[in-house]
Amino acid sequence: MEIWDGYYKDGTLANVDLMRGESVPNGLYHLVCEVLVRHTDGDFLLMQRDFNKEMYAGFYEATAGGSALRGENKIDCIKRELLEETGIVCGEFEEIAYNAFDDGQSLFYSFLCTVDCDKQSVKLQKGETVSFKWVNENKFIEFVNSDKMIDRQKRRYTNWFIAKEYIKKG
Repeated sequence: MEIWDGYYKDGTLANVDLMRGESVPNGLYHLVCEVLVRHTDGDFLLMQRDFNKEMYAGFYEATAGGSALRGENKIDCIKRELLEETGIVCGEFEEIAYNAFDDGQSLFYSFLCTVDCDKQSVKLQKGETVSFKWVNENKFIEFVNSDKMIDRQKRRYTNWFIAKEYIKKG
């Protein structure tokens, strides 16, 4: 049973426990963190979602991430999710986006981390991912501008992608 902290839309703790799989009461949100992983050589990590996932089965995604567990702050959450989903340890994360979504009652913190790991040391998480690949920046830009990138993910990173000139504004 996964327990989350409840938050108000402004990001303050509500001192209410939420349970994964149960509806989140009106006016409350749960914390979700995700991270783009860039290697020191400039390549980006793409993880292929398990084919049995309810949403976007088999799609590649440019992030690792998930919901914060009770008592975790956003940095604790993203460190844990990155390790669980990729086996990668990183100590520094740059926060590059924040979004509050009423439809999923979630507060999304999006990060970038730069790692200097053995690229073949990436580990897959059973039930979550089935494959991975590293792509250079040009291929990453192609991915971002294709229908292969999960649209929700792209929207969360849009301002950063525009600032990096990976996508055009408008």
